[in-house]
Amino acid sequence: MRHHYRHHHDDTPAGPDLDDDRRGPGFGPGFGPGFGPGPGFGPRGGHHGGPFGGGHHGGGPHGRGRGRGRAGRGDIRAAVLLLLAEQPMHGYQLIQEIGERSEGRWRPSPGAVYPALAMLEDEGLVTLAAQGGRRLASLTEAGAAHVEEHRDELGNPWLDAAERPVHPGRALRPALEALSGAAVQVARTGTPEQATQALAIIERARRDLYLLLAGEPAPAPDGDGGAAGA
Repeated sequence: MRHHYRHHHDDTPAGPDLDDDRRGPGFGPGFGPGFGPGPGFGPRGGHHGGPFGGGHHGGGPHGRGRGRGRAGRGDIRAAVLLLLAEQPMHGYQLIQEIGERSEGRWRPSPGAVYPALAMLEDEGLVTLAAQGGRRLASLTEAGAAHVEEHRDELGNPWLDAAERPVHPGRALRPALEALSGAAVQVARTGTPEQATQALAIIERARRDLYLLLAGEPAPAPDGDGGAAGA
């Protein structure tokens, strides 16, 4: 009988996960998941498949989606089976191991790993046992036999992920995270005047980015809201 394997947050350390799309709305309607009024990187959501387009992890429990260009996701099912063939692991261990073996190119979220484990349990290939407040996943005899029989088909999903080119736009993500953090600090602790200036800075940056995409030079800073007189 199927065990509903929900996200066990005790398997995952606290703190932000930059590869997890399940973040909150961010800093106001113009600073949401995609740094714009829509979910993408543009005025109405951008296009799926770019470095900042798309939404949640695609592909269901097998993780075959292609969101945000992250190493194509590989095949989460194959990765889980191959890792469990080496030794039993907790969900968080699986996530960490996939990230390490793919050289950081592919780090699946709990929303991909745990449903995959539940499906493999339904198929009789995996057992889930409570251990120290977590659930330890192990291959059954049928699961071990399945891996041996289909090893060529399972391939090397983390190697495939590591060899996939990284979109250069991914380098913008840490800068966006830092900008979001600074904006949140102004919103929480700044004066109303500082919040107004911060909004002007963000709006100016948004306009300049669209000018950049259009191949036009950005205007010189006009000093409004800046610190030119410092």
